[in-house]
Amino acid sequence: MIPPRVDVRSPKGPHRPAGDELLGWARQQLKIASEIVDNPGGGLLFATQTMGQVRVSLLGEDAERFAAVAQALARAEDAAIHRDFAAARVAVAEALGDLE
Repeated sequence: MIPPRVDVRSPKGPHRPAGDELLGWARQQLKIASEIVDNPGGGLLFATQTMGQVRVSLLGEDAERFAAVAQALARAEDAAIHRDFAAARVAVAEALGDLE
């Protein structure tokens, strides 16, 4: 008998970055979101989801520390949804600057 290659004994869930890994992950995700926010075929959807996921992850890590970043990302999401892509990119850039 061949042993199983996948551990199915318990739920694994998504990997949630934390600490220093969180900041690198957040920066990379926001750079991608900014690049594709106006792309047809799902760019807007992926970008706004990404902005929201990064915002929530940062707030979950340290709400006080990342309050300004979260506000910038909320503005970016709103601008993207209203198809003001330039304003969305400016807000993402502001968030990225606050992550430094």
